[in-house]
Parts: sequence; structure tokens; C-alpha cells
Amino acid sequence: MRYLVFNKPFQVLCQFTQGMGHSTVRHTLADYIPVPEVYPVGRLDFDSEGLLFLTDDGAWQQRMSHPKFEHPRTYWVQVEGEVKESALEPLRRGLKIQDYRTRPAEAKRIAAPVLPPREPPVRYRKQIPTSWLEITLTEGRNRQVRRMTAAVGLPTLRLVRVAIGALWLMELPAGQWRDLTASELNQLQISSGSRRS
Repeated sequence: MRYLVFNKPFQVLCQFTQGMGHSTVRHTLADYIPVPEVYPVGRLDFDSEGLLFLTDDGAWQQRMSHPKFEHPRTYWVQVEGEVKESALEPLRRGLKIQDYRTRPAEAKRIAAPVLPPREPPVRYRKQIPTSWLEITLTEGRNRQVRRMTAAVGLPTLRLVRVAIGALWLMELPAGQWRDLTASELNQLQISSGSRRS
């Protein structure tokens, strides 16, 4: 069995083939990961970056993706506008977006993190400041972070997933992958209930 971690760059499709409706996409996972028969555990949007797991272990993939295990996922989010406490409180309580109510999230303002430049760069408007948030969710609905920040008046400009559970994206350059270590895998299996501690 293979268990990989990948730092997904911006505008890489989170699958190995172009698929229907993606004929203009320049890059897929196949451009970066030459390991056969591994598949993403969950997804990251085309325009999101950061930590992604891949595996050929179908049972582990299902457990890591299942909402009942509430694996925390942490994101660094660059937003348009100044972040006030009044905007963070709805994120922390949970808020209604579209036809569902989000679970309470951890949300705080952070200093701009040290990240490599994005290509193409985030749009810059001199009259409108930007801020950074760290948001941790225990659910992963489609485009949820972007919808949550938009709902409190802070449109997302850049979104980077930096952690899943206790595993942080450290010192792995964008576009690079590696195998999970035995201790990382053990920790993740314990947290998903697939191994006894």
C-alpha cells in the first residue's frame, strides 16, 4: 500500500485525467505524481493550494474522507478587506450558507504567512487592504471556506490547506510529493479509528 502527501499547486486539477469539461486545464496530478493506482483522499479545488493525501488503500481513503470522523483541516486564507472580530464570530458559531449550516470552525486573524509567490499572482488593489485568516474545519463541503468568508463580507483571494489533523505541510515545496512516514501514517490511522493506539 502507498500513502502519499502532495503539495498541490494553484490551478492543478485534483485528478489524474482531464475529464469532461476540463479541456483547457493545463495540469493534472499526473503531471506531478508518477505513482500508479493512487487516488486523492478528498479534494482541493482547482484554484486552491496545499496539502493533499493520495493512496491506493480504498478503506483508508474512505475513513479519512468520511465526515463522521471530523478530521480537522486547517487553511490559511487571504481575504479582501480588514478582518474584524464581528466577522470571525459567525465562522466560530457556524453559519448558514446555501441550504446547510456549517459546523463551528476555529477562526483567527494571522500575520501574512511566508509562502512562495503564486503564479499567476493574487490580484492587488491599492485601495482595498487584504488580511490573512487561519480557519480549521471538521467538515469539507464543496468550496466551503470560500463560501464562508464571502458570507461574512471577506472574499477569498488565496486559499492554502496547511494541515489535516496533526500533519502539517512543512518544507514540502509546491508540486512535490513524498511518502508518509510510518509514524505519520500511524497517527492518522489512530485518528481515523482504523488502528488501535
